[in-house]
Amino acid sequence: MEKVVIMGGGPAGCTAALYTARADLKPLVFEGELSQTVLPGGQLMTTTEVENFPGYPNGISGPELMDDLKKQAENFGARFEYKTVTSVDLSSRPLRLFVNEEVYETETLIIATGATARYLGLESEQRFMNKGVSACATCDGALPQFRGKTLVVVGGGDTAMEEAMFLAKFADHVHVVHRRDKFRASKIMGDRVINHPKITVEWNSVVDEIFGNDTDGVTGVRLKSTETGLTRELACVGYFAAIGHQPNTALFKDVLPMDESGYLLTEGKSCSVGIPGVFACGDVQDNIYRQAVTAAGSGCMAALDAARWLESVEGA
Repeated sequence: MEKVVIMGGGPAGCTAALYTARADLKPLVFEGELSQTVLPGGQLMTTTEVENFPGYPNGISGPELMDDLKKQAENFGARFEYKTVTSVDLSSRPLRLFVNEEVYETETLIIATGATARYLGLESEQRFMNKGVSACATCDGALPQFRGKTLVVVGGGDTAMEEAMFLAKFADHVHVVHRRDKFRASKIMGDRVINHPKITVEWNSVVDEIFGNDTDGVTGVRLKSTETGLTRELACVGYFAAIGHQPNTALFKDVLPMDESGYLLTEGKSCSVGIPGVFACGDVQDNIYRQAVTAAGSGCMAALDAARWLESVEGA
């Protein structure tokens, strides 16, 4: 019987592991399998440079940061396993987690499975990932490779507007590519983008290819008109997908409360999801900030909630 099991090895999961390990709860962390689409370590494993995580004045690569977070938790007794939970039974106590045919029982569960950025599905998106292709302007937009350069943002919602406005602070020019003739975004956000002197909106257009090479990374995109089918090339050094994220919550459908997009719902200021001893943290329940540092902060909150819940049960 485990006292704490944590699903997810990203910033939220590792921070939860650190705090519960320091509380002598000997957490077991399921990171996922190396063959899974969701990489162990979360989205930071696909980020080359992280400049906005506290404590690293010169920046650090995503994989190095995750290695540091994991080692710190392990130093206090957290155990990490490359396994993926395939089903759960949270209807009775103890809580039961299944890894294929293996069964694990635990008193508390912290869900930190994160979210996966949506892309268009182009092969070139994967080829140039971290070489000009990104899904987080806040994470990557201020990097030297993008400053003073031409960038492309794909999307038409509020997220795309926010990304474009942020990038415009650093870029020479930003092109927002949208497949329709008006944005899905709120009018105020759309108007800000349309009227921004450093932003051009490419209406009724889609990106159907990204160009580049192994040395320079992204060098341009090919735009295709949704009305005429005609194509043209646009030179740029950065491509930012802003078409949303998919929370990794399929396992909890019809088990835990979610919003219409699939993000887990937590109660009030706590990380509880409504089932005693079950907590959620990080991007799996955050559809607003989605930053490594906010994920880490909520991982701390979930760990403290879990420890206090255990104390209340054991002291009853």
